[in-house]
Amino acid sequence: MSNQLLKGKKGIISGALNDKSIAWKVAEKAYEQGAEIVLTNAPIAMRMGEINELSAKIGNAPIIAADATNMEDLDNLFTKSMEHFGGKADFVLHSIGMSPNVRKGKHYTEVNYEWYKQTLDVSATSLHKMLATAWKKDAINDWGSVVALTYIAAQRIFPDYNDMADAKALLESIARSFGYHLGKSHGVRVNTISQSPTRTTAGSGVKGFDGFLDYAERMSPLGNASAESCADYCVVMFSDLTRMVTMQNLFHDGGFSFTGVSQEVLGL
Repeated sequence: MSNQLLKGKKGIISGALNDKSIAWKVAEKAYEQGAEIVLTNAPIAMRMGEINELSAKIGNAPIIAADATNMEDLDNLFTKSMEHFGGKADFVLHSIGMSPNVRKGKHYTEVNYEWYKQTLDVSATSLHKMLATAWKKDAINDWGSVVALTYIAAQRIFPDYNDMADAKALLESIARSFGYHLGKSHGVRVNTISQSPTRTTAGSGVKGFDGFLDYAERMSPLGNASAESCADYCVVMFSDLTRMVTMQNLFHDGGFSFTGVSQEVLGL
């Protein structure tokens, strides 16, 4: 159902690899609610994914290749987006995460530190670079909204989440810090959404993911939040209904984050 919550708004959405991606769902929902979209992803992810199919579904949205760790690419992304929009963006979604240590099965106590740096750069520092570029280019409208996707492993130990937990903790800190500076200068809000474990391409690559999923489902009073419901939450965060919400880590997990133990987990 469309309430046109984002009518007239323009946004940049990163990280849509395929129809399992939360970013893919966000793009569809934002378009359904009246937004005009620019899609972006790293060149290698674009070759692996199906982003052209998504573009066709949301009004032939432009696709701008950008490595989010590369400042020149990000400068080009915001320049071309503003040219397409005829002005600044109203919202930005950061949905970027990758760990070579997870992919290659390195235990947390024995990580490859060059790969560790890549994990932090791709999964967290990329948000800083993205927002620093937007700041420099004055690329986000006053009262705009930035949302980055995170996971509760930033606060609690999930052993097999590995160095991605460190990256998500850094991501959340960057969102708070830039939320202050962008809020003071332009009224732009920056938040993270801590989503339930979701069967995306990246998430499914984490060792023991099915166990994560099942445990969270049994622990959460409302069950796991779907990618579609996360997309709905992102739309609300992009809308004018949440203009005074900033620097927050917002749990979207069916109650998992505040449940100590459940009857299902205890077998009662």
